[in-house]
Amino acid sequence: MPLAGVRVVEFSHTVMGPTCGLILADLGAEVVKIEPVDGDRTRRLKGFGVGFFGFLNRNKRCLAVDIEKPEGRAVVDRLVAQADVLVENFAPGTMTKRGYGPKRCAELNPRLVYCALKGFLGGPYEHRAALDEVVQMMGGLAYMTGPSGRPLRAGASVVDIMGGSFGVVGVLLKLRERERTGRGGLVESALFESVVLLMGTHLAAGAVLKHPVPPMPERLSSWAIYEPFDTSDGVKIFLGVTSDGQWRRFVDFFGLDDLKRDPRLTTNNDRIAARPWLLPALAKVIERMPFDEVERKAAEADISYSRVARPEDLWDDPHLAATGQLAETVMPGGEVTRLPLLPFRLDGRLAGVRNHAAAKIGGDSRAVLAALGYDAATIEALAKSGLVTLGD
Repeated sequence: MPLAGVRVVEFSHTVMGPTCGLILADLGAEVVKIEPVDGDRTRRLKGFGVGFFGFLNRNKRCLAVDIEKPEGRAVVDRLVAQADVLVENFAPGTMTKRGYGPKRCAELNPRLVYCALKGFLGGPYEHRAALDEVVQMMGGLAYMTGPSGRPLRAGASVVDIMGGSFGVVGVLLKLRERERTGRGGLVESALFESVVLLMGTHLAAGAVLKHPVPPMPERLSSWAIYEPFDTSDGVKIFLGVTSDGQWRRFVDFFGLDDLKRDPRLTTNNDRIAARPWLLPALAKVIERMPFDEVERKAAEADISYSRVARPEDLWDDPHLAATGQLAETVMPGGEVTRLPLLPFRLDGRLAGVRNHAAAKIGGDSRAVLAALGYDAATIEALAKSGLVTLGD
């Protein structure tokens, strides 16, 4: 694996930090997740967050230790001193209070790359607490997603995942730099700045258009046909016709001869102007056909198309089944499912799953402590004193 031999200590919870650790772990790094003796609170989330822990903590080892006590900190000190990377995503100042801020960790290990994942980069907001949904509101993403007056967060933790992913980019760059300098350093990635990057094209559009960009449900599309349509059997299909060549194929394969000859529809910009009457006319054609027929015609016309899917439909997706992009995973409650791998390949190889289940609380404590030089008797004594949890 590309990152085999890289040792990572992860202090994290919820999504942003675990995403950073997940990517490093999937690429072969040895990631030791530090948890309190009663476990990361993410393990106990309900509702929308019930899947966070099982998905984002595969391929990691778990050390459950009480770092509020000197004996517990001595364990983690030894781990940090041997590590290449530390990842954390706690509120500003939390890690310093716990004794593992950037300054002290650099004293423990000058070669350590310290990755701090926060709500904001340094500046007036840096001490504010933040969440994915908060920065979606701050950065305009929620405004752009919902209709006017109804801001709507994206349907996944996109900013958390993006911020964690950029944390990985920074870590890899810093590790490369360390090859030259011999020293580690600080990597910072943040939620707010991540969502601002997502707004880059909208900011650019506003500068060109000289007026505020409307939210996506009310946008003036750059393409005339870029919409979901209803089919006769109640399945929605998205059709995208984004060039004049695609338009000609679309009307040919769908038998739309009248539209093919209409001079008002010659170019994409002509068709954009015609959207108020063109889209209802197309909707009437599509709604008379079953989904399978629309899908077949769209494929024959070589235009972009997709069934409007739900997340659970991915389990039956033939492309994912053929490529192995969903890997068997055991959730903390014992449920066996298939969850996504990283969305890229290296020389045709996927970054796979080595541990098919996120570790139990303290599931790897004994092995991690032994690797740090603690003998069996000392490990048992630490467990009896409540300083570590042995989940084996």
